[in-house]
Amino acid sequence: MPRIKPCSQTCDMTRNLALALALCVIAPTTLTGCATAAYNIQERFGIEKRDILVSRVESVVKSQTEAKEEFADALEAFRAVVAVDAGELETVYDDLSRAHDRAKGQAGEVRDRVSSVKRVAEDLFNEWERELGAYSDAGLRRSSERQLRDTQQKYAALTDKMDAATASMDPVLAVFNDRVLYLKHNLNARAISALGNETTDIESDVARLIAEMERSISAADAFIKDMNGV
Repeated sequence: MPRIKPCSQTCDMTRNLALALALCVIAPTTLTGCATAAYNIQERFGIEKRDILVSRVESVVKSQTEAKEEFADALEAFRAVVAVDAGELETVYDDLSRAHDRAKGQAGEVRDRVSSVKRVAEDLFNEWERELGAYSDAGLRRSSERQLRDTQQKYAALTDKMDAATASMDPVLAVFNDRVLYLKHNLNARAISALGNETTDIESDVARLIAEMERSISAADAFIKDMNGV
């Protein structure tokens, strides 16, 4: 029988982090306490808050890239509906409904990941601010404080773009949701004709959304490079 190798350091971290999260669920105290426990475990393995922040910003980039694709797919599904023959309407409507649901789900993921970035950034900056008082060398303290203010300024620019991109999703989702419901209740040629003139407006809405996403992704990429010293 092959010898079983001992669990690696990564396994230990994963197990300990899972235990900390489980305790937060079973015996919750405060969200701050749970977050601190998770941070402490990760920091024991050399993962600092700035590393966690970079990782979460990378997750936002991934989610926003996927959101762009899902909204573009929903637009294509809408175009297909307004151009379809009446006999195929129900099938194409089903495609639009699924595309809308995927876009809605992806939008929720973007919001969650942006929120997670804000939580860890707040914790990082609060910790950094507190630790400025621990310096005995005034010159090093001033240098660290300048770096903190510079990082906060760049982060603020990033969150402005992330928030703009996130906000741009809701109006487009509302438009698609209305059209999906309308078609659901009126699966006929007259309904298709009524929606046919709205294609240009929806295309413009999706184009603006994608542009906001791209601005946010570019800002996130720049922030990640700066945090990594690239």
